[in-house]
Amino acid sequence: MKVLADHLTTLLSLAWLLWIALVAVGLILERRSPAATLAWLLALLFMPYFGFVVYLLLGPRRLRRRRLRYSRARERLVQSTTHRMNRDSTALSGFPSADLEWQLATLLDRAGQGQPAPAHHVTLLETGDACFAALEAAIAAAVHHVHLEYYLWQPDPVGMRLRDLLIEKARAGVQVRLLLDPIGSDRITRRFLKPLQDVGGVTAWFNPISLRRFRWRYVNFRTHRKIIVCDGRIGFTGGINISAEHSLIHHHRAAWRDTHLRIEGEPVHRLQFIFLEDWYFATNQAPFESEFFPVFPEYPGRRWLHIIESGPDNTHHAIAKFYFAAIAGAQRQVLLTTPYFVPNEALTTALTTAALRGVDVRILVPKHSDSRLVTAAARSYYDELASAGVAIYEYGPPMLHAKLLAVDERIAAVGSANFDNRSLTLNFEAIAVLYDPELAARLIQSFEADLRCARRYVKPGRRASLGQRLGEATARLLSPLL
Repeated sequence: MKVLADHLTTLLSLAWLLWIALVAVGLILERRSPAATLAWLLALLFMPYFGFVVYLLLGPRRLRRRRLRYSRARERLVQSTTHRMNRDSTALSGFPSADLEWQLATLLDRAGQGQPAPAHHVTLLETGDACFAALEAAIAAAVHHVHLEYYLWQPDPVGMRLRDLLIEKARAGVQVRLLLDPIGSDRITRRFLKPLQDVGGVTAWFNPISLRRFRWRYVNFRTHRKIIVCDGRIGFTGGINISAEHSLIHHHRAAWRDTHLRIEGEPVHRLQFIFLEDWYFATNQAPFESEFFPVFPEYPGRRWLHIIESGPDNTHHAIAKFYFAAIAGAQRQVLLTTPYFVPNEALTTALTTAALRGVDVRILVPKHSDSRLVTAAARSYYDELASAGVAIYEYGPPMLHAKLLAVDERIAAVGSANFDNRSLTLNFEAIAVLYDPELAARLIQSFEADLRCARRYVKPGRRASLGQRLGEATARLLSPLL
């Protein structure tokens, strides 16, 4: 009996080692960054059971079928609408001729993001209450359709009020489509959505998770986008979720600090395109009629915008490439605001190299984010950056949730993407790049106003405690997985 037990133990051990080897081969063939690959291999080696469960939930990148679904959506959108994702060169008449602008626009075009488009109006929204008021006004004025895509929607007073407005519009015959992420919007129930569905509004979940149908494999791939499109003419994007946490009315001084954009003009077509791709991804159907992409007349005083998307459905990682190229190309100034600062090696090098070249590099982060692990990982980078001349400022409380990059007082970006691995490689994100000195100046003023609520990080005069150093180093080791 003992011999049989020994043989069984040996057999199970060999089977386990074979399975680990197969997983390791799969990891290597996925061609992730060496740091991410090694992190997963170490997790599987030193935490064989727990690490394997975590890998099953967060590790696999099985998106082939979904990539095909995305490609079908793109083909149908291009074929079925008058909207052209790639303009000819004459359409860029009036676009800034400076080298950096052209290089960034060319990079993004070649990364599958199309070319910049002129906007009629761009409004900067710096508080949740201003954003919610603008959203409600645009939705109330819609006559044909309202499309909404959100990572986080809370059933609190803000979320309830917006849902009730959507119910009114759907009852009046306006097409309402609401796409939510099941992780970020986990408090949204069928009961909450049913009144909207009962009057003709259509709702869907992005990458739903189901243990029964083995959909837990895609738990890692979330839509972190915040997009609203009204009648194909007015669009919103940025970092503000549908939550009272962003509202000064409801949370007073504890309200999260964030930034959002209201856009009118051709860039809204790109937001519409992204939404319909995601809607097709979630439902396997989407409206492709040309009325969702109305023609805009010529308008004086145009502002050039580039709407960028990225996600695990493709390998371009356009937002990461933009961040790197913009920072590497800066000549005078780089201002970065992010709630989650866990840069990869390339972005760390771009920041430190820019500072060493004499560029004014300033980074604004929350003193305490809503994730202790991310905060610890972020602080593990501070000394290296500060030694190179990067100025780091810690904001708050309250929580800083804005995502902003401004370069050389003439280029800026606002959107949903954080400065971390999750946003740049795992999540579906969208940002707006603004090639406009006036808008960049306004965002710089906003950045400097936030600095008045922040304190500059100074390298500690005495060595940090062993526990603090170990905690930050461990968090940094896990940063490719965050």
